[in-house]
Amino acid sequence: MLNLINTLSIQSNNMERIIKLSEQKLKQLKSNFKRYLFSQIDWKSNLIIITGARGTGKTTMLLQKMEIQKKESIYLSLDDFYFETNRLLLCIEELYNKGYRYFFLDEIHQYEHWSIDLKNIYDNYKDIQVIATGSSVLKIYQGQADLSRRADLYLLKGLSFREYLDLHHNIKFDTFPLEMILNKHTEISIEFTDKIDVLKYFREYLQIGYYPFSIENKYKYHQRLQQIVHLILDIDIQAVELVNYSTIRSMKKLLYLLSQMVPFMPNIQSLAEKVGTSRISILKALDLLERAQILNLLRANNQGISILQKPEKIYLENTNLAYIYSGNQPNIGNLRETFFFNQLNVGHNIIAAKYGDFFVDSQYTFEVGGVGKSTHQIDGVPLAFIVADGIEHGVQNKIPLWLFGFLY
Repeated sequence: MLNLINTLSIQSNNMERIIKLSEQKLKQLKSNFKRYLFSQIDWKSNLIIITGARGTGKTTMLLQKMEIQKKESIYLSLDDFYFETNRLLLCIEELYNKGYRYFFLDEIHQYEHWSIDLKNIYDNYKDIQVIATGSSVLKIYQGQADLSRRADLYLLKGLSFREYLDLHHNIKFDTFPLEMILNKHTEISIEFTDKIDVLKYFREYLQIGYYPFSIENKYKYHQRLQQIVHLILDIDIQAVELVNYSTIRSMKKLLYLLSQMVPFMPNIQSLAEKVGTSRISILKALDLLERAQILNLLRANNQGISILQKPEKIYLENTNLAYIYSGNQPNIGNLRETFFFNQLNVGHNIIAAKYGDFFVDSQYTFEVGGVGKSTHQIDGVPLAFIVADGIEHGVQNKIPLWLFGFLY
């Protein structure tokens, strides 16, 4: 009897602690800035899963929605030690009996039983809503339970150039669809350059603008970004995939080698020899690094993608990453192509072009370069455009690079 009383007391204390932590977490919310994805999510869905790399603002978005909801809401971080020995399903059951109906779950990839518990929660409770965040490495539809018919899945990318201007400088502009940029880029660019020194801000963005936490301390930004990359490799990937220590070491070595060369047409066998591993291990590592939002892989075709498919080119996922590996002097050509690929990757299908650099949405060809970039490589190609860095305004089929930062 005494043991039962002690057990109930401990459980009660645990619930009180969890509720207090939730209240404290909500009080820590400071930012009113909402990411592009906030307005795109169907918040009425019963099960929403938001994935993305560390540092892109998933937790802040979760808390912003919770602050709006407030009533009957609770925040649970599944990397809390409580969930090492306690099932989420039973925790939700107890909180449900206390009147909670909106559950905001953070870091679900850190919890071993995430997929089966989310499935059972969804199936057993029809009057609750679960909004969860997890690593972009997470294969939502390949867990122990099939969530494909249950969950609405969203991927949160880093800040666009437009969002950076809003967050850092309180400069607000609308988004523009790709077709409008292609057809009316001169008129649009004049609207921007009449108000701001767009090239100055663009250079800042390339260096420190992709992750929202840069607003906290831009001087220690690259140091923190480097720490985040290591956390992704050491914690997030290992929480999702069965990889050993030597594999992680190989991935770090591979990432360093790639950062000195990207973008480039990879020789997988040569990379394997330099890293000291097998060809198949390199291809698996590239797949993991892409899913972790550290690399972007440009393929010849995005249909039926297999990890055994060698990419045409390898890029860092965003330009900020170039500065933690190459110091203050990353290759400018790399930065240009990395930025373009990164920004178009939200909402558009991009593959390697037969002529030029990128083939977008099965119709547009883009060649990326500097001010003096000629049309030589795309002469005669229909719907082909030059994307030029260092210019404020374009003319005809020559478009400023920075303008593609207003797609989202």
